[in-house]
Amino acid sequence: MVIEYIIIFIYSLSLLLIFMYALAQLNLLLNYLKSRKKVDNSEKFDFSNTNEIPFITIQLPIYNELYVMERLLKNIAKLEYPREKLEIQVLDDSTDESVEITAKLIKEIQSLGIDIQHTRRSNRQGFKAGALKEGLKTAKGEFIAIFDADFLPEPDWLYKTVPYFKDSQIGVVQTRWGHINRDYSTLTKIQAFALDAHFTLEQVGRNSQGHFINFNGTAGVWRKECIYDAGNWEGDTLTEDLDLSYRAQLKNWKFKYLEEVITPAELPVVISAARSQQFRWNKGGAENFQKMMKRVIKSKNVPFKTKIHSLLHLLNSSMFTCIFLVAVLSVPMLYIKNEYEHLKVYFYVMSFFVISSLIFFVCYWFMFKAIYGGGFIKFIKYIGSFFTFFSIAMGFSLHNTIAVLEGHLGKKSEFIRTPKFNINGLKGEWKSNKYIKKKPSFHVILEGILAIYFVFGMYSAFIVGDQGGDFGLFPFHLMLFIGYSYVFVKSIFSKA
Repeated sequence: MVIEYIIIFIYSLSLLLIFMYALAQLNLLLNYLKSRKKVDNSEKFDFSNTNEIPFITIQLPIYNELYVMERLLKNIAKLEYPREKLEIQVLDDSTDESVEITAKLIKEIQSLGIDIQHTRRSNRQGFKAGALKEGLKTAKGEFIAIFDADFLPEPDWLYKTVPYFKDSQIGVVQTRWGHINRDYSTLTKIQAFALDAHFTLEQVGRNSQGHFINFNGTAGVWRKECIYDAGNWEGDTLTEDLDLSYRAQLKNWKFKYLEEVITPAELPVVISAARSQQFRWNKGGAENFQKMMKRVIKSKNVPFKTKIHSLLHLLNSSMFTCIFLVAVLSVPMLYIKNEYEHLKVYFYVMSFFVISSLIFFVCYWFMFKAIYGGGFIKFIKYIGSFFTFFSIAMGFSLHNTIAVLEGHLGKKSEFIRTPKFNINGLKGEWKSNKYIKKKPSFHVILEGILAIYFVFGMYSAFIVGDQGGDFGLFPFHLMLFIGYSYVFVKSIFSKA
């Protein structure tokens, strides 16, 4: 009986933690809905007065971006801003033939009278954070705009973002990510679904109430004074953007999030690229929880509610550990429930999973409706999108749990960049991409085993108990089977 009680305890605790996270999401939804009724009266620079137009430095941190450099640089060169008040730093840590291609493109842009410099380092110390920090030493701009290689800001992007720095307390202006290849495949659709939830529900829900948000590593602008005041870029975590964001807000800098300003970007189209990106983000989140937890709790100038939301924000990725534990333990729980009559009272806790799922369903519907519009047809489409996303997200739970545990335990690993493919819309070829990871990891084999394990869970529904089976967990096990099967098959065959 000891083992059974341990399983029940871990399972119940994990469900309760997921439920608490769902309640936090519900609170963010309420914040989000309230914010939509507010009028933004933020003070702005008057760009009709040339004296109010500040000097801007654009930083482009790149590493082996052979396929997208031409697209990136030509797009950045189209940004509308007075040339005498704009410089572009191409922070190039590349080690392949893209260096020569980049250098040639930069010379062509320089011939147009644009101040653009090709900055190279002898090593990748600090990875992206190190490159940004190095570029900052010579940056002439009072404000620093940052774009990753797969981002394509609209020509008037600087005119939509920089004016908000009129408020001297604003340290960062962050924009919403768009997706140029959202409909390329099931994989890109679920990534877009997850990112849209973050960039609407979460970012607006936190920012509108003065809670901490994060600069998302790209498609935003920093006040250079804010970067230095917060301690500059540090490369000791895999999410340097989240790290600096929290250090800046703990120093009382304000962040401005612009939901209406969309910066298009390319989503990973092959699962190995998505896996590496997910691993970095989830491990980095756990690393930052360990780094920032005590600072947030001890801070005397941060309201209690903001502290709670901040800790939950830093623990976002850790929810995958709870999801993984609930998934794995749900099969033995099915047997325990039907073997021990006196333990059935404990199984009321299972309802927390249903309630949590309903909360997520409602929260994400408002996100979906804000982007695509409402109506019956859109709602039916949303139901399919939600359950596809939910299933495949659970299929990533082993992979992401490993990342989270490494982050919490302090295991260091290299910053693995996400390969870019230069794919727009439904067109584009990726199979010849030299940066794709060819060999699947050992984790993939475990994911295949888990898919079989949840087939056993579905089979168990028919044979447990003496009342003709127990099908309460059957839909859950079916979704887990679909999710793990998808991740396993796509990882083995490396298809988009």
